[in-house]
Amino acid sequence: MTTTSTKSVNKKRQVSEIEQATVRFAGDSGDGMQLVGDQFTHSSVLFGNDVATLPDYPAEIRAPAGSLGGVSGFQINFAGKEIHTPGDKVNALFAMNPAALKVNIADLDAGGLLVVNKDAFTAENLKKANYDSNPLEDGSLKNYKVIQIPLSTLNQEAVEGLGLDKKSAERCKNFFVLGLAYWIYDRPIEQTLNWLKKKFAKMPEIAEANERSMRAGYHFGETTELIANTYQVHKANPAAGTYRKVTGNEATSLGLITASKISNKPLFYGSYPITPASEILQDLSAKKNFGVTTFQAEDEIAAICAAIGASYGGALAATGTSGPGMALKTEGIGLAVMTELPLVVVNVQRGGPSTGLPTKTEQADLFQALLGRNGECPVPVLAACTPSDCFYMAIEASRIAMKFMTPVILLTDGYLANGAEPLRIPDIDDLPKIDVDYFTDSSAAPFKPYTRNERLARPWALPGTPELMHRVGGLEKEHITGNVSYDPANHDYMIRLRQEKVNGIVEDIPLAQVNGDEEGDLLVVGWGGTYGSIMTAVEKLRQKGKSISSLHIKYLNPFPKNLGAILKRYKKVAAAELNLGQLQFVLRSKFLVDVKSVNKVQGKPFRADELCDAFLEILETI
Repeated sequence: MTTTSTKSVNKKRQVSEIEQATVRFAGDSGDGMQLVGDQFTHSSVLFGNDVATLPDYPAEIRAPAGSLGGVSGFQINFAGKEIHTPGDKVNALFAMNPAALKVNIADLDAGGLLVVNKDAFTAENLKKANYDSNPLEDGSLKNYKVIQIPLSTLNQEAVEGLGLDKKSAERCKNFFVLGLAYWIYDRPIEQTLNWLKKKFAKMPEIAEANERSMRAGYHFGETTELIANTYQVHKANPAAGTYRKVTGNEATSLGLITASKISNKPLFYGSYPITPASEILQDLSAKKNFGVTTFQAEDEIAAICAAIGASYGGALAATGTSGPGMALKTEGIGLAVMTELPLVVVNVQRGGPSTGLPTKTEQADLFQALLGRNGECPVPVLAACTPSDCFYMAIEASRIAMKFMTPVILLTDGYLANGAEPLRIPDIDDLPKIDVDYFTDSSAAPFKPYTRNERLARPWALPGTPELMHRVGGLEKEHITGNVSYDPANHDYMIRLRQEKVNGIVEDIPLAQVNGDEEGDLLVVGWGGTYGSIMTAVEKLRQKGKSISSLHIKYLNPFPKNLGAILKRYKKVAAAELNLGQLQFVLRSKFLVDVKSVNKVQGKPFRADELCDAFLEILETI
C-alpha cells in the first residue's frame, strides 16, 4: 500500500490518500466471501479505480465448517493507476474464523490491517484450524494492526426483529464485513444497496437484513475507536470510454456472442459442466435473446460431437472444458480436423494431472493443446492473457476457425476465468470483420467438398442446399472429391495439405510486439495468465535500469512469423510459465535458442516480486 499523503480527521483518526491497496476477504466456503469480494469489486469499478482480482475457491465440496480445507478467499487490488495483477502482499485481511486466519496470514504485509471475527475464535474452531493457542492472545500477531470485532454478535443485533431464524441471520454477517470495508476504504455503498433490492425482490426481509448488516458494519467503522486510519484510493485515469467489470469466463461468453453477431452465424455451445469452465455454459444459457443455443451434454464426448454436428449445420460452434475434459474431447478434435469444420474449443486450464487441483490455476496443458492427438493432427492454438482479453481472443478464435475451416483451441486458465477487471466496451467498427459465407453454387454439381480457396480452406456447404449433397467423416478423404480414400500417396498429400493450411495462418495474425527495448540483456517470454505478473516485474526492473524486456505470445500455433528473429536479439531468453517448462521446450525445439525456464506449479499465479528475484538471478549470469 503506497501512501501519498495523510490528513487528520480528528485527534484519533487519520485519512491516508494512497495510490493502491490490496485487500483479501477470507472465511468458510459458506461465508459469502466471493459475494463480498464481487460487490467490493463492482463498487471500486464504478468509483473509477482500476482493479484486478483473485478469487480462491476451496477444492473440497462442502468441506467441514471451520476446517483449513474449506477456506474460501477473494483478493482485490484496486488503484488510481493502471495495474496488472491482483497484488503480491495483502495490505488488509478480513478473516472470519481461525482457519481463514491460518491459511492467509502469511500473505499479510508486516504492519498490515487484520480484522477478525473474535466470536469465531472458540476452542472448537481453534482446534479445527490446528492452533495450539489462541493467536489473538498469544502475541503471534504483534506485527499487524489487529482489530478484533464481535462480528457475529453485532450482526445478530443488527437483524433483530426481522423474524429470521439464527442460521439465516448468521448468513448476513458477510455484509457487516463488506460495510466495514466500504467505510475503511471510502467506497460507495449505493451499488450494493441497489443490487440487494433486485436480488431479493421477492424476499424483502432478506434484503432488509443484509442492508441492516451492511449499514451496521459501515457505522461501526464510523463510531469505533479501534480503527485509527482509513484510506482513500483516488480514481484512475483510463482511456475515455464506457467500461464494465468482467471475469474471464464472462468475457469469453461475450466474445463468442459477439463473433456470432459479427459473422451472422448462430452460436451453439455444447459443454459438460467442469470447474473452472462451467460459468461459460451458465452465462451463455441466459443469453437466448441473442440467438444462442446451449446444450448441457451427458459427457465431454457428447458435448464436442454435438458441437461438430452444429458446425456441419452452419453454426458458429464452440465447446468448453478444462484439462481432464480435453483428454476426452481429443478424438472429437481429430474428427473436426479431418472433416475440416470450424469449431472453437475453450480449455480453462486447472491444476493436474487427473482431477488434480480443480479450483486452482495452472498452465500445464500447452503440450496437450499443441500435440495431444493421434496422427498428424494440426490445430491452431491461441491464448488469452487477461480476463478482458478473453473477449477479444474468443472473437479471434472464432474468426480463424471460420476463415480457415478448422478447429481452434483457445487456452485460458483458472486465474483468468475467475479474475475480474474493467473491460472497455469497444466500438463495433473497431472489431474484426468475419465475412465467411456458406457455399451455395449449385452449378458446381457434383459438389466437391474438398476443393480449396487461396487459404486452403474447403467450402462450407449446409446440408439441404440444392445439388450440394455430401458427407464427411473420420476416414481419410480423397483430395477434391471427399471420397473415402486408403491410397498412401493421397494420405500423405492430405496430411501435408492440412498442415500447410494451419501454417498459412501465420500470414493472417499480427506480428509479436516487444515491451521494452528491441534488443538487450534479457527477454522474458510468457503466455496466458502470466502477463500481468511478468509486466509488473519487468517494469520494476526497468525502472532500476536493468536491460530487460518482455514479449507475451497469444498465438502459440502458428507462432508470429517474427518471433524467431526477436528471440535472437537478446543475450538471454527466459520463459516464465506455470508448468515445468512447456513453452521453453517448444521454443528451444523450434528456434534453437537456449531458453531459460522460470517455473511454478503451486496452483497460484506468479507474484511479481518472486519473478523479479528470478530475473535478477538470470541477469547476474550475463
